[in-house]
Amino acid sequence: MAAPSPSFSLSPNPTLTNFSKSLNSSLSFFLPTPLKSYFNSTSEIRCFEPHHSWTIDHVSEMNDSIHTTSSLLSVSAANAATQFPTNNSKKVSLFYCDETKTLAQKIAAQTDTIELRNINWGKFPDGFPNIFIPNAQGIRGQHVAFLASFSSPAVIFEQIPVIYALPKLFIASFTLVLPFFPTGTSERMEDEGDVATAFTLARLLSNIPISRGGPTSLVTFDIHALQERFYFGDNILPCFESGIPLLKRRLQELPDSDNISIAFPDDGAWKRFHKQLQHFPTIVCAKVREGDQRIVRIKEGDPRDRHIVIVDDLVQSGGTLIECQKVLAAHGAKKISAYVTHGIFPNKSWARFQQDNGVMAVNCDVLNSNYNFSTSTTERPLLYGEQKTPLEAIRHPDTAFTYFWITDSCPLTVKEVMNKPPFEVLSLAGSIAASLQI
Repeated sequence: MAAPSPSFSLSPNPTLTNFSKSLNSSLSFFLPTPLKSYFNSTSEIRCFEPHHSWTIDHVSEMNDSIHTTSSLLSVSAANAATQFPTNNSKKVSLFYCDETKTLAQKIAAQTDTIELRNINWGKFPDGFPNIFIPNAQGIRGQHVAFLASFSSPAVIFEQIPVIYALPKLFIASFTLVLPFFPTGTSERMEDEGDVATAFTLARLLSNIPISRGGPTSLVTFDIHALQERFYFGDNILPCFESGIPLLKRRLQELPDSDNISIAFPDDGAWKRFHKQLQHFPTIVCAKVREGDQRIVRIKEGDPRDRHIVIVDDLVQSGGTLIECQKVLAAHGAKKISAYVTHGIFPNKSWARFQQDNGVMAVNCDVLNSNYNFSTSTTERPLLYGEQKTPLEAIRHPDTAFTYFWITDSCPLTVKEVMNKPPFEVLSLAGSIAASLQI
């Protein structure tokens, strides 16, 4: 004989609706997303007749069951949470060219999620590239990045075949890190027949093959003209980063950090960087034409008795920076420094900024006896042959920069100016490592 079934009486009652909502809400704190949707779909009692919501009046035996089930679900959710780690860091295989090897090593030192992978860069007897990617099958399903340096047309042609080949090796995603976009200054046509090579390079990169993960990501820093972001096609995702945070961090370390003003050499530099540096007093310079000459003038701001830092995206010959330096010194600047993200310096033009150009050195035989040589070198001229640190040298703000900061976006320049005052190199390694996790 079958056991008698427990009697239940069903009556319309809004209580169950509130109870169900409360239960679902409390369990949502413990359940991962897949379990939330499952529990929500099975924990409600629904009546298929319209306009009625039914509850169970006799739940004395079910009460314990509900609490037990809730506890079990909480434990199951806690166990499931261990299978869904909150750390979303991805492993990246980073390839590099010969010029960027040092920077690549610095990037890999930032985190253990980046593994360096090498490429065999060779040449055939006729001079054309002979390139081999070791263990190409070993990167299948991995996130891959390539650290490029387009310092000359020759190396561009060497690296483009690699950049086109890597996404086709069945990788999960591909990121091209190009710290300096080299043709950025050739972005417009002023006369019929001018060729905007910036657009050509952007189009070349826009045709990188799509990887299994989708379009290529391009990471570049302080591109010269903001409108160049629109030169890229839909098959590439440009990520525009900046070196200015590195400069701000360095300025905070200076002993006179509370006496710094930022100078922009032209309106273009102001438009690009002023929002990132808005907490500093600013000075804006401008070039005006007088006859056949273009002369730098101060458009707004007062440099008197301040440590002025001239900020721009790049430097080539350095003529504009020197003209700004002179006019700022003439208006009473106490110290003058400079920052550019990209130190290009063709034909070793960096040499005109070397510290010796601004140090007042005098011969012992012609020294005036009024100088007290027991004092610090900051209070007297330097003797010939005296070796002092840059901060101890006497500088004239109209002829010498106290500091000249660049990043390592141009590796060949970094090798030339390393340990040569007033140059200091601010590394992009940390910023690049962070961008590879996007």
